[in-house]
Amino acid sequence: MPLQVINQLGMCYCSMGAMPAPIIVTSNQTVFCSSQLAATIMDFAPIANITPFGACATLTAAASGVPTPCVPATTGPWSPGSPTNTIQGFPNLRDCDVLTCAVGGVIMIQFAGQAQVDVD
Repeated sequence: MPLQVINQLGMCYCSMGAMPAPIIVTSNQTVFCSSQLAATIMDFAPIANITPFGACATLTAAASGVPTPCVPATTGPWSPGSPTNTIQGFPNLRDCDVLTCAVGGVIMIQFAGQAQVDVD
């Protein structure tokens, strides 16, 4: 299946979170995909780009079952990003890219946010 560019309507999820969260594009204000801002691998900051995912399974278990918020603790940009397509010098974010959370989860793309737009 072809890879897709992620845009402002994209959704991601954490393997330890209880619910998906939107991707907020701040790395680009000029390039659009399906009439929405296109994301790059630099859209990885907690809260600014990646909002909380409900309750965190890891932190809830550590708190003896008391529901604990799944606030992303990202450790760097999304990886690997597009090897050939860039926006303002940063690789496009694609639906196969992942983001590591220092708490132990892996953040992945659930929905690209647009109709089929293939990239490499």
